[in-house]
Amino acid sequence: MEATITAGILGGIGGLTRGVVGLLKALALRRKILWGYYLITVLVSLIIGVFIGIIFDFDYRLSLLAGYAGTDILESIYKSFAVQKTYIKK
Repeated sequence: MEATITAGILGGIGGLTRGVVGLLKALALRRKILWGYYLITVLVSLIIGVFIGIIFDFDYRLSLLAGYAGTDILESIYKSFAVQKTYIKK
């Protein structure tokens, strides 16, 4: 049980790290910050970290990396479904 909690905490830290990097990038580019999206990605990265930690319980660093990478995957999926404006020259 303690290993699962540790894996979850490390997965959350990995997701939070990715979130902070994205937050700093958005602030630097003066973009609108989506707080709901930010919180959801941290929560989902915590869940990803727990599952990866359970599967690969031999190394705690893997849970940390899984939280970071899991959030990156979520962001890529979100961007692929986001509607973007297309400008066509006449």
